[in-house]
Amino acid sequence: MIKIMKIYTKKGDGGETSLVGGARVPKNHPRVEAYGTVDELISHLGVVRAYCADEYYKKFIFEVQDRLMTCSALLASDGDTAKKLPEIKLDDIEAIETEIDKIDATLPPLRLFVIPGGSPAEAFCHVARSVCRRAERGAVRLAQDYEVPELVVKYLNRLSDFLFTFARKLDIDAGANDEVWNPKVKSS
Repeated sequence: MIKIMKIYTKKGDGGETSLVGGARVPKNHPRVEAYGTVDELISHLGVVRAYCADEYYKKFIFEVQDRLMTCSALLASDGDTAKKLPEIKLDDIEAIETEIDKIDATLPPLRLFVIPGGSPAEAFCHVARSVCRRAERGAVRLAQDYEVPELVVKYLNRLSDFLFTFARKLDIDAGANDEVWNPKVKSS
């Protein structure tokens, strides 16, 4: 029999939540901040996936969202419970690297910083990229005081690189070009 999850429990009304394993912590605990940011990233990637016209990359982004659910569970785990969870593997990171290399080979060289907004899909992808960087910073901050699987941080790092590269691809697919930052140098 499938157990139905109740949407509200009222257990968090006092400002605490449960980690995987049952420990109760304040909702502003570094673990909650870290996995909450990954949850936000998963949602932003849902928007990217909805705007993506390429079926291959829709499936790839879905797989990334799945891997991020694993990252979130690992970040929400208090110690021994992590041993019972799925894990991020080197293969997961290598899959992202393969896609970066494949896309990058099709892009024009880039010598300036990109300003997001060439197309809706590209802009949403850059939002996801910046949230991914924040998730990475949260995982690094958490790892200073708590156990965090090393590959979670590496996965988030590589994913932000993919999202930058993928955003550029989305612009090209939409018939747009990189909009770049040309700094205005002060004249003396």
